[in-house]
Amino acid sequence: MLAETLTTGLLLITSASALPVMSPLEYVKRAVNPGVVISQCTQPNMLALAYDDGPYTYTSQLVDILDKGGAKATFFWCGTLYGCIYRQEAAVKKAYASGHQVASHSWSHNRMGSMNANQIRTEMTRVEDALVNMVGVKPAYMRPPYLDTGGQFLSTMKSMNYKVITNDIDSGDWNNVSPQQAQQRFQQAGARGNGHIPLMHEVYPGTVNTLTPWLINWAKQNNLKLVTVAECVGDPEGSYQPGNWTAKVGPYNC
Repeated sequence: MLAETLTTGLLLITSASALPVMSPLEYVKRAVNPGVVISQCTQPNMLALAYDDGPYTYTSQLVDILDKGGAKATFFWCGTLYGCIYRQEAAVKKAYASGHQVASHSWSHNRMGSMNANQIRTEMTRVEDALVNMVGVKPAYMRPPYLDTGGQFLSTMKSMNYKVITNDIDSGDWNNVSPQQAQQRFQQAGARGNGHIPLMHEVYPGTVNTLTPWLINWAKQNNLKLVTVAECVGDPEGSYQPGNWTAKVGPYNC
């Protein structure tokens, strides 16, 4: 009986020691916490193509390029920067239906670090309403205009359960950097280590027609998986706020 008890105990100890134990530090690193700035993927062998400022004229074309290349991407959309978001409803639905992540870039694209909490909430809820009305989801990820995270911004994002994304590579398309020069930035950053989250804008034809196809090929040459931002930070099921959201009765306007 004693021998049997000892044997059972040893088996339990052996089994327990064989299981991987996540340290508290590893757990914190893997967690995706609202209101905390994330600038890079937390996993290797990935590239999270991320586009700001749309939806716009080129959105549908960009979705076609991504789909043809087998790539998933993330769209950080505004409400009014390049016209009313509702006028691009077909492109919004197309991107979402293709499995790309749709996320928020604020309603008006103003500096949110200079706003009070109520103003920030309005900026976010208006984008939420638009996306719920068009595709039935409320985003859980956002990228702030001008990457401005000052003032009451982060605490408000935490209270609204938003994960805040910036970038670790700047394509420079917003500052007249050519697609060819942007390619050099990616090559200099390299494909090793944790994956990249670039800052790009879907409102520039060079980014859509030249840089994006090159990035798809570059990723394939380096065995990088082209994924959404949520997946690259280890949160593939967390792209959207949990809940069943009901669209408001139209007409919709900006």
